[in-house]
Amino acid sequence: MASPLDRELKKGSAELLILSLLKDRPRHGYEIGQLIEMRSGGALRFNVASLYPLLYRLENRGWIRGRWVEKAGQRRRRYYRLTPAGKKILAAQREGWREFVEAIGRITGIEYA
Repeated sequence: MASPLDRELKKGSAELLILSLLKDRPRHGYEIGQLIEMRSGGALRFNVASLYPLLYRLENRGWIRGRWVEKAGQRRRRYYRLTPAGKKILAAQREGWREFVEAIGRITGIEYA
């Protein structure tokens, strides 16, 4: 069971994770969730009940834009891409996260390659 700290860290990093995955190309919500789980080695998981409301919030803020795509033989999916505003937010969040990790490292003595 996740501790309150784990939940808070996940909540605080969710936007950064999603925006980072959309940096290179549009992706649909299920793919975003799968990539987060896969790239984190299963340490991070977002269920549908938490992922989609977050995607809608990011879209309402103008950081991402979604569009419905239909492919033959597949169900309709909403693909999200970063907007110019989203790219600026991503850059700022990455810098903030880098500074945070460095500060934690200085306090704890943990060094990262």
